[in-house]
Amino acid sequence: MATLIFTPQLARFTAAPQIDTDALTLRAGLETAFSANPRLRAYLLDEQGCLRPNVAIFIDGRTVRDHVRLDAPLTAHSKVHVLQALSGG
Repeated sequence: MATLIFTPQLARFTAAPQIDTDALTLRAGLETAFSANPRLRAYLLDEQGCLRPNVAIFIDGRTVRDHVRLDAPLTAHSKVHVLQALSGG
């Protein structure tokens, strides 16, 4: 099963425990997390269902660049790290 790992910064706003999923795509994996905690959706996705600009996702150490479809494939051994991107000046 793929594992979704949410950084502690997200835990300041809502529960975001590590989740194991048999999803085949990133979006399906995120939907698994959203079904466990619906509030998490608003922190990660905008009103159109796209990844918010202040969120970064890495699958097996590689940056997810498509913030719209979120159709990057997952394998049974994928590690998905979800974090808030650094911003500011």
